[in-house]
Amino acid sequence: MYMSEQQAEQLMQQMQMLETYFSDLSQREGTFVSILREATAAIESIKSLGTQPDSDTLVPLGMGAYIPTKISSNNKIVVNIGAGVAVEKDFPAAINYFEARIKEIEIALQDTAAKKQDAANRLDQGKAQINQLMQSQQPPKMG
Repeated sequence: MYMSEQQAEQLMQQMQMLETYFSDLSQREGTFVSILREATAAIESIKSLGTQPDSDTLVPLGMGAYIPTKISSNNKIVVNIGAGVAVEKDFPAAINYFEARIKEIEIALQDTAAKKQDAANRLDQGKAQINQLMQSQQPPKMG
């Protein structure tokens, strides 16, 4: 298989773009996993508040500083729904909201994993092409 220098350069550029794309997908995947963990933790916290209405907690003030406080739950929670908008929800509605977000994130995670697999396959194909090119460029061995 003969490949011109220009074709080889194009292939290398495609490989670099694919590697960047793969890296971006990996980063996105990590973000989704973090959001999933956070949503799951929020659900668990809301459930435990429902069973222990008057509990002690620490409220973060920033820079690692916390203030101890009591939570006197009235079965309401304020949820940030995006774009700087927060709404008050009762515990079951808040749990439903977070469970719906979890389903959306799981779908996005599956989509990202499929794209990542596709990019990995294309990277493997490109590497195989480069290896073939390198071998075809070597002078034949004298025996």
